[in-house]
Amino acid sequence: MVEPRLATVLNVNDDDANRYLVNRILEMAGYHVIEAATGMAALLLAEQHRPDVIVLDVKLPDISGYEVCARLRANPDTASIAVMHTSATFVTSDKKARGLDAGADAYLTQPFESSELIATVRSLLRLRHAEQAARRRADELAEMDRRKDEFLAMLAHELRNPLAAIMTSIGILERKPTDDTKEARMRGIIHRQTNHLARLVDDLLDVSRITRGKVELRSGRLDLRAVLLQVVQVIRPITEARGLGLEVSMPEGPLVLTGDATRLEQVFTNLLDNAAKYTDSGHISLRVEREGVDGTAQAVVRVRDTGIGIPQDVLPRIFDLFAQADTSLERTRGGLGIGLTLVRQLVHLHGGQVQAVSPGSGRGSEFVVRLPLLHANEVALAPPVNTVSRSGRRILLVEDNPDARQAMRELLELWGHDVEVAPDGLQGVELAVRKPPELALVDIGLPGLDGYRVARELRTRIGHDIRLVAITGYGGPEGHDRALAAGFDLHIVKPVKPDELDRLLSNL
Repeated sequence: MVEPRLATVLNVNDDDANRYLVNRILEMAGYHVIEAATGMAALLLAEQHRPDVIVLDVKLPDISGYEVCARLRANPDTASIAVMHTSATFVTSDKKARGLDAGADAYLTQPFESSELIATVRSLLRLRHAEQAARRRADELAEMDRRKDEFLAMLAHELRNPLAAIMTSIGILERKPTDDTKEARMRGIIHRQTNHLARLVDDLLDVSRITRGKVELRSGRLDLRAVLLQVVQVIRPITEARGLGLEVSMPEGPLVLTGDATRLEQVFTNLLDNAAKYTDSGHISLRVEREGVDGTAQAVVRVRDTGIGIPQDVLPRIFDLFAQADTSLERTRGGLGIGLTLVRQLVHLHGGQVQAVSPGSGRGSEFVVRLPLLHANEVALAPPVNTVSRSGRRILLVEDNPDARQAMRELLELWGHDVEVAPDGLQGVELAVRKPPELALVDIGLPGLDGYRVARELRTRIGHDIRLVAITGYGGPEGHDRALAAGFDLHIVKPVKPDELDRLLSNL
């Protein structure tokens, strides 16, 4: 059996008699003792031996004990060593305070009883051991958090590949009208549930990034009305499928603010989707108003429903992670309980506020979002991008997932494009060099040569006569920035909705 290591104490005192006495007391108590007579010698020994405790006299011949303690704390290698100041002179409260401010953990005045010295050393050792355990636990938690983030990123990538194939395939089917009402209904179910799965994957990753403060907004000037109209187009089929009415009221003039359009869509999609999820019958209303005057104006968006409401005991924590109004065992409403946490964080990142109001269970609820608007005289919105015909482009698709590759190829060919495909990065580069396309859609997680290296190769060998778009299952600002640095023009995350792909091709 391995014997436990003796705790090491560094005893620093220029008085030989005092130093010898303290050494004997500590050795008799079972501690391993090393000694120093000057401050500089103490600093050197502390860095070499890393003692558990330093018994440090305040008055030394070269530098004071206060200075020694300050230097110990400033050095990362010695900062965690417990330090006990001692003094053979009358010690006033201000001197004790000075020692503690310099970083000392305890202060004893000589002469002191041996029992008092040993008890103080034991106390400091307990404190040091507790700090070491807490530090180890913090390191373990940080490592677990890192592994969790890696797992979530890989999980998202693996889920987004099949989602991309499903979403593209249903996009192809929906472009072929059918007279079979049952088939049309099944298409609608597949479309809605695929979108729902994609939102769950995005929410899961976003809440991980937000809790670590790693979400960055890609802000620009935008009209909030345009964002909300886009959200309504997404939500209306969901409300219609549930037999719910959807009332929309917006002001005539623009509501110009600085924000991230994608993130704001996420906010209001979550709120309206929640309203539909928790409303069995009745209606949902989206009411938008402009309040205040220029300089202090704000957009006020109210999402109200006639649903199950929010109990008064749940209301104060409705925005907390994993909080849900429906806490029954049946969990008929579904969801992860993270949507409203994302809403609150994203609204706050936009300088706004969100509030939940409900009279109680069974009486509906209302969520109110307030966002600051720009002054009317500030820079106008950028003009819309002029779209060009997307027909007849030469497109290279580099995708290793066979189902996603086949579905995307058929959709692009259905739109009239000339499409070549490659299952890996090496073949993708060879095809592009042999017959340069106008546009390359490149997956990032490719075998052999990943998407970043494909982009760098194509920029080196073909130049900027080709547009490069990264289509990847890895989301987040890190992936976006790395893609642009590698030479991509755009970075989009799977699954790509057919309508979004259509707009992308038109704008390119």
